[in-house]
Amino acid sequence: MMNRRKVLIGTAAATVAGTLAFPARSQQVLTVGLIPSEDSRAMIANSQKMMDMLSAALGMPVKPFVAADYNGVIEALRSKRLDVAYLGPFSYVLGATIAPIEAFAVAETKKAGRTFYYSQVIAHKDSGIKTVADLKGKTFAFVDPSSTSGHLFPKAGLMKAGFDTDKDFGRVIFSGSHDSSAIAVQNKKVDAAAIADRILDAAIAKGLAKREDLVEVWKSDPIPESPTVWRTDLPADLKKRVQAAFLQVKDIPWSDQGQLNGFHPTNDAAYNVIRDTAKLLNLDLRKMK
Repeated sequence: MMNRRKVLIGTAAATVAGTLAFPARSQQVLTVGLIPSEDSRAMIANSQKMMDMLSAALGMPVKPFVAADYNGVIEALRSKRLDVAYLGPFSYVLGATIAPIEAFAVAETKKAGRTFYYSQVIAHKDSGIKTVADLKGKTFAFVDPSSTSGHLFPKAGLMKAGFDTDKDFGRVIFSGSHDSSAIAVQNKKVDAAAIADRILDAAIAKGLAKREDLVEVWKSDPIPESPTVWRTDLPADLKKRVQAAFLQVKDIPWSDQGQLNGFHPTNDAAYNVIRDTAKLLNLDLRKMK
């Protein structure tokens, strides 16, 4: 959805005794996976403070692990090579169809001050676009086919408003990033675009767009932030310890989103809004990769 560091957290699999006469050994190491958005060594170094805080709270070593992408993470969860992971909202709902995982925590940053965000449709003020109906015949930019706030939510929202996204636009492109969409609207390369509200704020702060030149045409209901998830088959006592450890992590740099205020408890039901959107779009999550 956005260019930001994506953190995955997983534990090494616990060894299970062969018979009921011998109880399972307790967890020995918590491994933390990172999907690289920069040099892997730099990511590991920059994440060390979080590793140290988790290690202190859990009373066990915590080691970072650099992963490749979301698909690899979901597969690692399914095959029990990772126990806990940080996933995007849509990636989580997709992953839950093929792996036994459940959301348990969600981050709040100082800048956002909340655990949700919005998708917006924006237009240049000179385009004459003020309402969804005004988008008819106009050029439009989505971000990426799998983007929650840059494609799926705005597409569903426009459909709810009676707009046929397959027929009513004059031309549709996928810009590849939220920043690219903001720039395209600012420079009048497209008439309107879908974008996450917080990324638009960041693009404006970076001078990529000017708020006074933009018009908000549509805004979504709240979208829950990316969850931290665990495998549902983890021991109950380990789940309690892991969640408690996350809830103690705060006041550290969090990816490219600034200072982390802390984590809050969440659950699977908080992401039903993602599932409802998928249904509206007739998406078969089990067939999506």
